[in-house]
Amino acid sequence: MTLVRGRTTAHRLAVTAVAAGLCTAGMTALASPAQAGGRPDGTVEQYGGAQATLVGLTTHGPAVIRTDGERQEVSAGLFEMTVAGGGSLQTYGLDALNPVQAQTRYAEGSWKSSTLHGNRNAGKIRWILEHSYPKVNDLQKLADAAGTRHLTPQSAAAGTQVAIWRFAEAGSQRPDDHTHDKARGHTGDSAHGTARHGRPEITAVDPAAEKLADRLVKNARSMPEPGASLALGPAEVSGRNGDRVGPVTVRTNATTVSVAPDPHAVSRGVRIVDKEGKETDTAHNGSRLYFDVPPGSDPGSASLTAEAATKIPAGRVFTQAGGRGRSQTQILAGSSRSTVSATAGVNWAPKGPVPAATFEEDCAKGGVGITVANHGDEPFTLRAGGQRAEIPQDDTRTVMVPVEEDQPYRIPVAGPNGYEKTFSGVLDCATSAATDSVGPHGAVAGGERPATVGGGEAVMGSSKDLAETGSGGTHLMALIAVGFVVAGGVTMILVRRRA
Repeated sequence: MTLVRGRTTAHRLAVTAVAAGLCTAGMTALASPAQAGGRPDGTVEQYGGAQATLVGLTTHGPAVIRTDGERQEVSAGLFEMTVAGGGSLQTYGLDALNPVQAQTRYAEGSWKSSTLHGNRNAGKIRWILEHSYPKVNDLQKLADAAGTRHLTPQSAAAGTQVAIWRFAEAGSQRPDDHTHDKARGHTGDSAHGTARHGRPEITAVDPAAEKLADRLVKNARSMPEPGASLALGPAEVSGRNGDRVGPVTVRTNATTVSVAPDPHAVSRGVRIVDKEGKETDTAHNGSRLYFDVPPGSDPGSASLTAEAATKIPAGRVFTQAGGRGRSQTQILAGSSRSTVSATAGVNWAPKGPVPAATFEEDCAKGGVGITVANHGDEPFTLRAGGQRAEIPQDDTRTVMVPVEEDQPYRIPVAGPNGYEKTFSGVLDCATSAATDSVGPHGAVAGGERPATVGGGEAVMGSSKDLAETGSGGTHLMALIAVGFVVAGGVTMILVRRRA
């Protein structure tokens, strides 16, 4: 009996383990699309500074958007973001007619790679951020300046957002703006009055908020774009083994930056050194870093990571860094002490071509510029997004790859000796009104609703907004996962009945 019981127990344990495994496999299959952000396929998302996730709208009041005779009431105010690695941000939106999606990933970026590209009012938006709520949290002082008796946090946030939206829409570029305005003598600088050729007219519902918005628009003066919280440039370098390869220049507003080589660099004996050749693990604004590659090393690659804790400057733009649908570009209004980071890579070889590739979204040219350096002694042929270019030795060339507005992109790059990368992102260079992507009833093109940013309702994108990273296979993965879970559950029930 003891032997039989032992065999029965062992059998039950084995079958239960299989069932548990099936259930686990099902849960893993369900989770796998979300885990694709780890980029095991080698896809590069070249971000420096802060990366954050949008939580939602926190302090807001009602506003009205009128476009081509249609009227839409929305919520206008401050958003909250949580920073990867620690910290929180307060932001305002830059595109009144674009939806906002909770849990969307954002990355710190520059004005020229966002909807502020070419916007003659961008500097005035920064002035508003420096002279209004929440940077100025004395609400009575704001109310007195606006000529109103009282402001609440909600009305102050609403008035500030309305003023920002007005400048963002009035100064945004349209394909027909130049000829249209020149023919009629318009300068396009006004952020007041009725909507002109499709631009929205935006007002706050609360009279105090509306007075604040008017005062901010009237008094705003242009300010320069703030610098990045942390950036490394270039993001990839190349050279000979036995040399100090670089430099990689540090740009930051942090007092001190920690620097560390990746495990691959450590295993290959690659050190991070300063311009004097001394090994270092810290850097400052303006520091120049180099990869010291040992002589006699086989061809290879490595990277370094820089990290700091700092307050991100007001006026930095945050653009969508992933997600299923479109989500409104944000501009920073306030920051806690937050974690920021950036990465730079190196490639080396003793002879032949040695490539280094970086990319930058170029709103002026409507695409992504792939910049490739060749610090080798032979030329090579670069393939980028279906284009080919010859890169001479000791030379640098840029290949422009056209990308559609508001569309996720994946650009494969290939060079000599198995060099491969895939650059990805979402090009967001114009507001919805500027691209005429608003339907006849105020609905955003693609079936999404306009910027009803209050109430925490997430507006999901249509299937055509899915990135080309396998997101379109989510339904298949879900069906497989459900099959695993059901099979596991049935197996466990049978085990219990036999027991």
